[in-house]
Amino acid sequence: MRPSRLSLIVSLCAAISLSTPVRGLQQAPSAPATDLKSRIDAAVSELVASTGVPSASVGVVQNGRVIYTAAFGKARLAPAVPASPAMRYAIGSISKQFTVACVLLLAEEGKLSVDDPVARYFPELTRASEVTLRHLMSHTSGYEDYAPQDYTIPAWMKPTTPQAVVHEWATRPLDFEPGTQYQYSNTNFNILGLVVEKVSGERFWTFLSKRVLKPLGLARTIDLDTQRDELEPQGYFRNALGPLRPAVLEAPGWYFADGSMAMPVSELLTWDISVMDRSLLKPASYTAMATEMTLKNGRGAGYGLGVSLSVHDGHRVVSHGGEVGGFVSSNTVFPDDRIAVAVLTNQEASAAAGRIDRAVSALLLPRAATDTGSAATRAEARATQILTGLRQGAIDRALFTDNGNFFFNQTALDDYRTSLAPLGAISSLKQTSTSRRGGMTHRGFDVQFANGTKVTLSTFTTSDGRLEQFLVDLAE
Repeated sequence: MRPSRLSLIVSLCAAISLSTPVRGLQQAPSAPATDLKSRIDAAVSELVASTGVPSASVGVVQNGRVIYTAAFGKARLAPAVPASPAMRYAIGSISKQFTVACVLLLAEEGKLSVDDPVARYFPELTRASEVTLRHLMSHTSGYEDYAPQDYTIPAWMKPTTPQAVVHEWATRPLDFEPGTQYQYSNTNFNILGLVVEKVSGERFWTFLSKRVLKPLGLARTIDLDTQRDELEPQGYFRNALGPLRPAVLEAPGWYFADGSMAMPVSELLTWDISVMDRSLLKPASYTAMATEMTLKNGRGAGYGLGVSLSVHDGHRVVSHGGEVGGFVSSNTVFPDDRIAVAVLTNQEASAAAGRIDRAVSALLLPRAATDTGSAATRAEARATQILTGLRQGAIDRALFTDNGNFFFNQTALDDYRTSLAPLGAISSLKQTSTSRRGGMTHRGFDVQFANGTKVTLSTFTTSDGRLEQFLVDLAE
């Protein structure tokens, strides 16, 4: 569902092991891997400790082969259960590329076209004759995102159905004209899941299992919506720099074609290798998947079909992150270099997965830094004012939406106050990024306090200027 962000400091022991060979995959030669394993172990151990994420399951592909899987920290804190690379973690929105594979398989059989209008399947949706399946798969449809928040809102605690979600959110006015903008929206992929069901005549998970999971040997991958009891790690969340608290998975019906999958890290790597080898779909389908969507103004969207696309130091990158209640994941593939890094963690709104991914990727293939955007003085001033109030356990609720006020219950306010007040006054606060999501503006900030502690701040602002999200975590 939702992609990722934040983290904190706690001393965690690492349970590290070099993987045994994954069935059906050949391991790389072990001699040159020994030093690399030690460097990966050290980098991940340091980040698990510095971010305070409860656990991380990490895997690496090099030369098109799995060379490393390891688990660090604790899958459950009380009672303590060490993490294992065999455990299944929720992968959230990384699931979207599996949904795209389902659509492309049906397209290969001539049962649909990626340029079909949505009206062919669901004419009742907003401007369905103008929105295509390609728009849905590339997040250029204009349909509003039903799940942009990095915390659990009240609506997600009540059971629903994919049909209900789609008919609530995809019958609203579009956020923009189809094909004119890129704006990430989980709603798009729930529509795609329903299209797969209508065209195939099967439940989405049935089709996914039969046509994607079983052919690739992903035997331990599960559906969070119906098999959540088989999820071994507990997910956690943190209010600012407060204690880790158990997170609650979203109610039945919220997990569907946008983020329903959970798997061991080795099975995600198996998928990555299949993408490198182009072994499941026809070559033209993989080319379509990894081709950047061009907007109507001629600019690139930075996204293909279910995957983010970029180039770092001349190396092509296909990647995605993911987040559901209590879990954050990151998956990066360098297809031309036949390298992949997968990181699965069990703390929502944590940036640990992305940081570990970048650190391990840098050991395999140095990458350039990403742009952080420009400063926004008014946003910085308001964020400083709100953060100063939270250090005292106070909040101006008129500045927040209903969901934002729900998040800041008394427990959250107490955690923010007790963890932030000892850090002293805010010495600097700078905006580092801005983007659009769910009809809102997302902003990222770097913050430093008087005692030298650095944190990150993630906000969502609605069109009327109120805050839907205001999440704090420790910076790297």
